[in-house]
Amino acid sequence: MESGLTHCKGSNVMAKAAYHPFSAENRSRQVLITGASMGIGEAFAREFAKRGRNLVLVARSADLLVSLAAELQRKHGVSVSVCPADLTEPETPGRIHAFCQKHNLDVDLLINCAGLSRAGDFDDIPMEKLEEIMAVNVMAMARLTRCFAADLADGRGGGIINVASLGGLQGVPGLGLYSATKAFVMTLTEALHVELQQRGVHVVALCPGFIDTGFFVTAGHNAARLRLPLSGTEVVVRSAIKGLKKNRMRVFPTLLDNLLVFTQRAAPRELSVRLAGFFAAVRDAQ
Repeated sequence: MESGLTHCKGSNVMAKAAYHPFSAENRSRQVLITGASMGIGEAFAREFAKRGRNLVLVARSADLLVSLAAELQRKHGVSVSVCPADLTEPETPGRIHAFCQKHNLDVDLLINCAGLSRAGDFDDIPMEKLEEIMAVNVMAMARLTRCFAADLADGRGGGIINVASLGGLQGVPGLGLYSATKAFVMTLTEALHVELQQRGVHVVALCPGFIDTGFFVTAGHNAARLRLPLSGTEVVVRSAIKGLKKNRMRVFPTLLDNLLVFTQRAAPRELSVRLAGFFAAVRDAQ
């Protein structure tokens, strides 16, 4: 990892003050965002830079990161460090953490946006792609959270936003592996929300529905078939920040998202799964 524009630890604990991402105390600290070169990650980067926060951006594409960092520095006068990294590699989360330590980057907010998917039935997913999805969505997220949660809890506090999905509330036929990984993200985040809340760390599971990004193309999912509307990334980011300030355990960005969650509670489990597959419409061509 090279530096370009600054390339790239119980019950008796006394509760710390509530975390606020835009307080004067945190202005000199950094927001670390994975998956920052596109989609929700890029939207988070733009919003936090606009609000005067320094950033550490992580993604595979060095060129896209450098271009985005230069733009945000020019427009908003913030410090932007870039750390190109492949999160499919087990050692990468440790390297990202070491990068921040080496460059004295005091991260107060970790946003795990990086994610992969593959549309289609589970038995059609190539084994290599299965391993990549599990590595990024589960292991990289857990390892990064473990690295930075310890720093935040033992230091001046901070926040963690883990991007889950409405799909994590039940299995989604045609997106079975993806929905399973997002269930992991959601339940781990819920546990950390309770474990760390007395130590000055806000932990939020962001659970959007379908978002208008390039994610569908890379996953081989035809967005034109969806039977639910797409939400904009700005709506998702604003809801996440609001939920972070209030220390919500889970954030469902839109009214429709909240309605779907509410109605699911009364529906039989199999019906919920079938409806999720119907709305995603991955298997329509079969």
